[in-house]
Amino acid sequence: MKECKRLFDAVAYQLAHHPKDDMLAAKKDGQWKKYSTVEVETIVNRFSAGLLKLGVSGNDFTVENADKIAIISNNRPEWVFTDLAVQQTGAILVPLYPTTNPNELEFILNDAGVKYLFVSSKELMDKVSAILGKITSLQKVFSFDEVNGVENWSSVLVPENDPLLEKVESIKASVPEHHVATIIYTSGTTGTPKGVMLTHRNIMQDAYLSKLSFPFEDAPHFKVLSFLPLNHIFEKTCTYIYLFSIISIYYAESMDTIGDNLKEIKPNGFTTVPRLLEKVFEKIMSTGSQLTGIKRALFFWSVSLAEKYDNNISGGWWYNLQMSIADKIVFKKWRAALGGNVSFIVTGGAACQERLLRIFNGAGIPVYEGYGPTENSPVISVNRKAKGLTKFGTVGLPLDGLEIKLAEDGEICVKGDTVMKGYYKRPDLTAETVIDGWLHTGDIGVWEDGKFLRITDRKKELFKTSGGKYVAPQPIENKCKSNSFIEQIMVVGPERKFVGALIVPSFNMLKKWMQHKGIPFTSNEDAVKLPQVIDKYNRIIEGLNTQFNHVEQVKKFELLPKEWSIETGEMTPKLSLKRKVIMEKYKDQIEKIYENT
Repeated sequence: MKECKRLFDAVAYQLAHHPKDDMLAAKKDGQWKKYSTVEVETIVNRFSAGLLKLGVSGNDFTVENADKIAIISNNRPEWVFTDLAVQQTGAILVPLYPTTNPNELEFILNDAGVKYLFVSSKELMDKVSAILGKITSLQKVFSFDEVNGVENWSSVLVPENDPLLEKVESIKASVPEHHVATIIYTSGTTGTPKGVMLTHRNIMQDAYLSKLSFPFEDAPHFKVLSFLPLNHIFEKTCTYIYLFSIISIYYAESMDTIGDNLKEIKPNGFTTVPRLLEKVFEKIMSTGSQLTGIKRALFFWSVSLAEKYDNNISGGWWYNLQMSIADKIVFKKWRAALGGNVSFIVTGGAACQERLLRIFNGAGIPVYEGYGPTENSPVISVNRKAKGLTKFGTVGLPLDGLEIKLAEDGEICVKGDTVMKGYYKRPDLTAETVIDGWLHTGDIGVWEDGKFLRITDRKKELFKTSGGKYVAPQPIENKCKSNSFIEQIMVVGPERKFVGALIVPSFNMLKKWMQHKGIPFTSNEDAVKLPQVIDKYNRIIEGLNTQFNHVEQVKKFELLPKEWSIETGEMTPKLSLKRKVIMEKYKDQIEKIYENT
């Protein structure tokens, strides 16, 4: 891989080292449709030639002059075909989340000056149609699915003997590694979307160092399941790690079918975000709660054992014996539900609960937490496969080949070929973020054992109480979420006398508790107002507060009846809290926390 310079070289790399029958695969009409490496090469080259025929060009390989092609789609082989085909013309791909709201969609398409747009479905085409007249640069939209009135993407592909295919080869050879491959717009939790410019060199180097450090060995017999949005740099970089590791990529049909797809293809690994791991664990615990008698006792005994698991310190012969029994009667069923072959799960995008990491790893399901922002392509650090190179609660060791330092205030800074070219059309923001080659991430961290990086908070999310004491909300929230009765939580309290919280209960657990106590459950809205429920959560918070220092303790809270989501606007696409949105949306509940104080 080291000799490859551009992302699209992944196809030639596979052809030279191990052509596959299933380089990419997706469900079509109920069957897995597989694309071989040879087929992918043919499709992508014909696609690139078709784009050239449409007038798409990299021009002089400058970000200002190269054409911009946008894609808004679910994960599928056509997504990767488009990415590779656009790269081979020297144009720049602008990927968008399918959940992007129309206002942001309009801003991004105009800001980037997008020439052509590829959408996956009628649903997304309907969203796009509402703003088409406002995008002056846009010449045409193509769809992957058959959509009435929209030209299909396959019409772009030229015949296999088209003379333009020779021109594609010529352009491919001339694309420089410092050329921008993609502009990824990220708004984080607030603000106008910013276009992060990432070059071939940026992403290639991050993929190479990740492959080397983790490590990912070449594994032609391996398969992964892909379901995190491909327009996010985490899944995109992982895609190239897989392609250069000759690992087959199978695309989940949807978020709802992940469980079924895991059992079908029996993957060796996948990437995820903590929120999805939490959902998996909630489902496991819900199933366990329905057991009775000895089976129920054994289930919860096994979970309590796994909570004490430490990969670096042996629990001794008695603990190990108990764990082997728990494995035979409980944990092997968990692994079977994931397909039975999972040897790695890499999680990123937000902090993962340490308790979950212990339980999953103790159950023989290896979960490795990593970290990095879009601006670094993205991986900065990751826990490793090798013994002694993983520590729960940290985001692992920095990638070999990157320079990492902590600023005086603890901000994590990184330097290397992985650091973005800058923000598109925003030299002011670039100058604030990249100083003397160092990317200032905005994340606060500490070193543990001199080598493991632990994220303690976002620099902008630290707040002061009215008493002048600083509070870091994320560690408080993560500890609180370890309680099975708390689904979601956001700590509040800037310039207030004390720390408060908005809490979304785990309604599955709450219903079961209410049934056990003989309390009728009518609706979420009614349940959060019941004195018995409020008292229950008071006791939960009192117990959790013993783990915090005085200023961090949650003194009052409000229970909310609805889960926060991307669709309702409180969560980012990578399932982080949009704090300002939540603060505004629930300002009345927050005021209630602080009334009469």
